[in-house]
Formats: sequence, C-alpha cells, structure tokens
Amino acid sequence: MRMNRFPSSGFALNKLTLALLNACVAMVLAGCGTVKVQPLSVDAVRQQAALDRQAAQAEVPPVVGALSLDEAIARALKYNLNQRTRMMEEAYAFHQFDTTSWDMLPRVMANAGYTWRDKELITRSEDSVTGAPSLANPFISSERAHPAYSLGLTWNVLDFGLGYITAKQAADRVNIGVERRRKAMHVLIQDVRSAFWRTASAQKLHKQVRETIAMADAAVKDARQAEAERLRAPVDALRYQRQLLENLRLLESIEQELGSGRIELAGLINAPLNQPLEVVEPGDQVNASLLETPVERMEELAISNNADIREQFYNGRIAVEETRRTILRLFPNLSFNYDLRYDGDRYLINNRWNDAGLQLSYNLLNLLSAPSQKRFADAGVKLADQRRVAAQMTVLTQLHLARLQYHTAWRQYVRADEIWQADAKIAEHIKNKESVEAQSKLEQVANSTTAILSLLRRYQSLAQLQGAASKVQATMGLEPEIGSVTDMSLDQLTHSVGTAMRSWNKGLSQPAAAAPAQ
Repeated sequence: MRMNRFPSSGFALNKLTLALLNACVAMVLAGCGTVKVQPLSVDAVRQQAALDRQAAQAEVPPVVGALSLDEAIARALKYNLNQRTRMMEEAYAFHQFDTTSWDMLPRVMANAGYTWRDKELITRSEDSVTGAPSLANPFISSERAHPAYSLGLTWNVLDFGLGYITAKQAADRVNIGVERRRKAMHVLIQDVRSAFWRTASAQKLHKQVRETIAMADAAVKDARQAEAERLRAPVDALRYQRQLLENLRLLESIEQELGSGRIELAGLINAPLNQPLEVVEPGDQVNASLLETPVERMEELAISNNADIREQFYNGRIAVEETRRTILRLFPNLSFNYDLRYDGDRYLINNRWNDAGLQLSYNLLNLLSAPSQKRFADAGVKLADQRRVAAQMTVLTQLHLARLQYHTAWRQYVRADEIWQADAKIAEHIKNKESVEAQSKLEQVANSTTAILSLLRRYQSLAQLQGAASKVQATMGLEPEIGSVTDMSLDQLTHSVGTAMRSWNKGLSQPAAAAPAQ
C-alpha cells in the first residue's frame, strides 16, 4: 500500500528526531544552569570611564586666550553635556514621532515556511446520508513535507484610527521636548552668567588677596617677635596679634571661596577642570531695563512664552487625544485582507491562489466597560487642565518673586559698589603713607582686607544681579534668537550670542509672540 512505502526510513527518521529534541532540551537546561551574576570589574569601569571622558571632550576646541561672556555662553550652549542630553531627547522624540507615523499604513506581510510531519496525512470518507464508511481505500491528501509562501496586505480601520491619534500625541511630545530644551537653555545661561562673574572676581582679587596674606603673615611674625622681646605690654601685643589673625582668617576664607567659580564655569562650558581660565569683563555689566518694564507686561510674556506653561498646554492636548483614543476603542473593528499564496504540496491541483476577506468584530464587553473608560479619560483631561492652571499660578508667583529679587539685587549691587569705592580710597590713602609703624601695619592689613572684602561683595552682588536678571528673563520665556547651535561654528555662535544678548530685552516692548524661538 502507499502508506507503507518507507517503513524503515520512517522509523529511522523518528529516532533521529527524538534524539535531536533531547539534545535541544539538554542544551537549553544546561544554558539556564550556567548563567551567573557578573558584577562590573574595576578595569571595565576604568576603561569605560576613560572612553566617556574622551567622548565628552570630543570635538571641543580648547579655550585660547581670555574668555568673554559671549564665548562662555556659546560654549555652554554648544558643548555642555546636559544641554547635549536635552537636544538628544528632543531628537529622540522627533524620531519617535517619525516612527509612529508608519503605524497608520496597512501591513504587508511576507511569509515563507516549510512543514513536515512524521506520518502521512491519511483520511477516510463516510456517506453523507447513511453514515457508512466509503468502500474506497483511505487516501493521502497532503505531502508529509512541502513549502508554503504567502504575500498579504492587511488593513485595520481601528488600528489606523489609533495610529493617527498616537501620531498626534507623539507630535505634541516633540513640542514638549522643545520646551524642556528651552528651559534647560534658560537655566544654563543663568548659571554661566553667575559663574562667569564669580570667576572674574577671583581673577581680580587673587593677586590682592595673596599680597595682603603675605603682609599679614609678616605682621604676625613681627608682633610675635615684639611680644618675645617685651617691647609692648603683653595684653596689647596679644590683642594686636588676634586682630591680625582674624584678618588673616578672613583673607584665607576669601581665597578659598574664589576658587569655586572657575571650576564651576569650566564644568558648564565642558572645559578641562584643571585648566586655568582667564575671563574678560564686558563693558556693560548691568542693565536696568527690567526695572522699567511694567509687571503686567511681564505677566503677559510669561503666560505666552514660559516653557513650563507651554509644556502643560501640550500635555492637555495629549490628554484630549487620549479621550478620543478611548472612545475609538469602543467602536467595532473592521479589517480587510488580501493575500497571494503558493503551496508546494503536489497533491494540490491549484498551487497558486489569491484570497481576500472582510471581517467585522466587536468586543461585547466594551458595552460594560465603556462608562468607566470614559470617566477615566475625562479625569485625565481634568487633571491636565488643573496642572495647567497650577503651572500658570506657579509661574506668575515665580515671576513676581524673581522681579522682587532682581530689584533687591540691583539695590544691593549699587550699595556694594559705593562701599567698595569708599574702602578702596581708604586703603589707597593708608598704603601711600610715607612711614608705617607697628600699629599702622595692622591698620594697613585691616584696610586692605576691608577693601578686598568690599570688592568681593561687589562682585557677589553683581553675580546675584546677573543671575536674577536671567531668572526674570527665563520666567518670561525670553531667550536669545541664535538659530541651530549644531550647524554653526563656535565663532559664528559667539557672534550670534553677543548680538542676541545685547538685544533680547527688546522683546519687553513688543507684543507677546505667538510662539517662542526654536
């Protein structure tokens, strides 16, 4: 009979199949038993850290010569690692949107397969009326091994609608990435301006502090020698030494404080932390235009351009689209498919054929879950609206606080500048005295320390004023229009930043923009 054509070969094939199956199971079990916990080695961490440092400094030109404020901001915008991360997050969101758009297209599936069975597919027939078995011999209806291929197109109406909504949500997430990048840029400019002026103060005061410390050390040695020789009363000598030591302690604390600004500035511009930085102070150190702007105008700009508020608007749109997605899922699902098929089974009369289908399906349980799903989606919209309202009130509060801080910082800077000028003149008069006795040495150290401390406070007030101005501008959503930092060279970006930083306050006298600069 046909069914017994190859009994010996079929038996051997069965044994071979069983052996292969046992071998596969043994390999899987052995693999599961060999997986072990592998902590990071010290060498691997060091090697990766070295590669990360090289990647961080890749394509970052070294700082040559004195660093201006415009170049510092340009370097921070172009090479700061956190800013690069925000830009990559924005690019990632755009690529995600680009990928999501393909979900709306029909699916084209290509299949190629090979089927095998260990026994023939043998069937019998029965009479449809009497139920008696057919007198004909059992027959084979399919080959034991044969290939099959298909190329089909499937289009689902529900998936198309859900893909469209998902694409719109992804587009809003791209906008959210833009706003977060803008916010990071505002914070970065604020930090750079503050660190720049702290570095400038260190550069200005370093030499004076070292000279005054040397003078104080010499005065202390002279005072201790005078005490040992009993040239003065012991109590007077000790009081004299204490005043010198107190000034010396203050000078050393000032010297320690001055060193942090340079390191912070180097980290912000992605320069080597051990590299000495020399900065050039700009001519226009302060700008009082913010004090002349009405608070109503500031509120208008903040509501229109603030990054946090705009992000909440986009989140609200995403929540609304999520409601539409929930409603769309309650509709019946209509799908269409069309396939080109080929089967290598030699028992088939027609090995090639096309088939098409149209299917309508509906989950009846959606009728029960529809009210709860609708309530959940509406709650998401209400939550997004509440967050937007809360964000507006928070931003307005931040604006008024930032404006008050700027006004206070302005007055403190003006007062600190006047005190420094007075102390500098006093120190100059003491220094120009023709004869300096033991008592006048203490007076000279004390006045020099006071002048240094006054100048330090002036620079600190200036740094606080610059930071407060940046905070006010960031809260209002104002930013320099500089274009794409990746497409511009460092020199071009520095020139663009300088032009924009000198003119970005023009937005205070213009109507609120419909959208911030990207």
